[in-house]
Amino acid sequence: MLVLDTDHLSFLQNDLSKEAARLTHRLDQAVGERYATTIITYEEQSRGWLAHLVKGKKPNQMVSRYAKLSKHVEDYRKLFVLPFDDFALLEFAKLTKAGLGIGTQDMKIAAIALSLGPTAVLLSRNLKDFTKVSGLRVEDWTA
Repeated sequence: MLVLDTDHLSFLQNDLSKEAARLTHRLDQAVGERYATTIITYEEQSRGWLAHLVKGKKPNQMVSRYAKLSKHVEDYRKLFVLPFDDFALLEFAKLTKAGLGIGTQDMKIAAIALSLGPTAVLLSRNLKDFTKVSGLRVEDWTA
């Protein structure tokens, strides 16, 4: 299972950059591999879109911002979203206890990936933090 961190999913959703093209190519080449994102990524992106929406006071801003929020909802209807369940909670507790010095949201994403077992690969550009997590396989497919 390939687990898309927020940065990798954002590339797939919005970007026409070389990094997005590389990621798309690698995912296309990963025949037989399923990919998903996490409920934590959904939370992060939703908070961002809702904050953006509140700032649009003019009528034309409201229309375009609601359209972007609708696209966000549609994107997630097509994705498999991994839950933060009891197994992830156990992994999260271990990571919290380890005092790795990484953010809570990143620890939750790592915990979800770890709860899937040793074959899961987290795709993220944040190698600096995620490589601190023992047993977590993490790769940057945009590089």
